[in-house]
Amino acid sequence: MESVKKVKETLAVDLGALLDAGDGAMVTVVAGETRLAAHRAVLVARSPVFQAMFHHDTLEASSGQVAVTDVEGPVMRQLLAYMYTLQAPQLSGMAPQLLAAADKYGLSDLKDVCEQQMAEQLDVENAATAAVLALRHSCPTLRQVAVAFIKAHKYQVVMTQDWADATVSHPLSVVELTRLIVEPPAETRSLPGLQRDRNLIQAGEEGAVEKLEALLAAGADVSAGDEQRLTALHCAAREGHVRAVNCLLEHGAEVDARSNLENTPLHLAAWKGHAAVVRLLLASSADPNATNRFGKTPLHRAALDGHAGAAAVLLESGANRRAIDNTGDTPLDLARQNYQLELIDMLT
Repeated sequence: MESVKKVKETLAVDLGALLDAGDGAMVTVVAGETRLAAHRAVLVARSPVFQAMFHHDTLEASSGQVAVTDVEGPVMRQLLAYMYTLQAPQLSGMAPQLLAAADKYGLSDLKDVCEQQMAEQLDVENAATAAVLALRHSCPTLRQVAVAFIKAHKYQVVMTQDWADATVSHPLSVVELTRLIVEPPAETRSLPGLQRDRNLIQAGEEGAVEKLEALLAAGADVSAGDEQRLTALHCAAREGHVRAVNCLLEHGAEVDARSNLENTPLHLAAWKGHAAVVRLLLASSADPNATNRFGKTPLHRAALDGHAGAAAVLLESGANRRAIDNTGDTPLDLARQNYQLELIDMLT
């Protein structure tokens, strides 16, 4: 199996060099001011849309030129690069446009990677775009995560320019999104207990240790999660609150609790680069090699976002530097893709 993988990787790299060289190209892809030379055989082999285009009597088939009006030049360049190399770019800022283009041309694997990148980088400023994109392009995982995030931060999200832009450009999708946000939960829970649990999660996010102590003494559930199944420990770890993390652990918080994306508190601490919290969680028997829904370990997250301090603590505790995520990348691969020189040296 390893030899087969190496052969595929070699072929993909060779095809990538072909794209840059332009030798023997038979098709010109025009996107705005960008003109890209490509090989008809590669386009047909990778994309069912291009296959149909060139196997029928179309203008593109006869002229050898494909005019693309709804994909920007840099995005089309990345799309073609993927078709040649099967290596998805780690360009979170381009992920929304690339996801839409991948959906248009039937590149399901690339679409999945873009969906993953957007789900992992979700915040108040981009949540509306992510949710609308998920609805328009049938992305169930991204839809679930984005809707849950907006439910938890709805007042902040609806005040953003992102939400205003989505309302103007995709009003029907925003109507559907609003319906999903205000939809009541399937089950009804006791309001007093639920409110205590919500306050506990908020206190964890704020790092308010005295409030945590009071809520736990009043019966708040230390294992309770929000709409994304994030516990108070997840939130405290993500924000880097060492004392709050320690308090929750002392009260029995599950150190390897899982969110709806299967992230543990250690994943979130590594993602944000909180080395002190990473060390505390590991000292409390957190699993350094736990994988989330996308196959990423905490070391993947530290490498992806350039947090050398957190990565060093993870490696000291036995994190597997050769772990492979769902897209076939190791932590070193992610460090190289994002030019994280210190991490490249550390992981090599």
